[in-house]
Amino acid sequence: IVNCAMIGAFILSMPERPDVERLTEYYAKAMMTKPMKWFCRMSGKSKFNEKDIAGMKATAALKAADRNPYSWNMEFYEYPDGSGYEGRFTKCGICVLMQDLGLYELTPALCHLDYTMSEAGGVTDFVRQYTLASGGPYCDCGYKKKRL
Repeated sequence: IVNCAMIGAFILSMPERPDVERLTEYYAKAMMTKPMKWFCRMSGKSKFNEKDIAGMKATAALKAADRNPYSWNMEFYEYPDGSGYEGRFTKCGICVLMQDLGLYELTPALCHLDYTMSEAGGVTDFVRQYTLASGGPYCDCGYKKKRL
């Protein structure tokens, strides 16, 4: 949410707003610093282990957006075939903040970072059907194990 606030302030200071495509490219390049790439690789090493699954379940149980509109509510689903899991977000702090800033139409540019981070992790294929920002009923963040 801090990164969302910073990019929002940056956009609001521009003489002309970028379009979604241009912001998507810029945001990915700005966010994927060497430390972030390292973080994604390290996170990838523990993806799908017991601690990762327990953390996802704990996050789902927290329902933080019920207390803080700039947080998230999600449900956790393991794929029945064992190929990975999905976090299904029903409330999104980034959507709320971008709406508050009058930048909601640019929110999909921030959502796209999920693909970039998954790719940098090296062990998952990120799959998505819906985002709240695009008018979907929820944001589905699916992580499927890469086939070697």
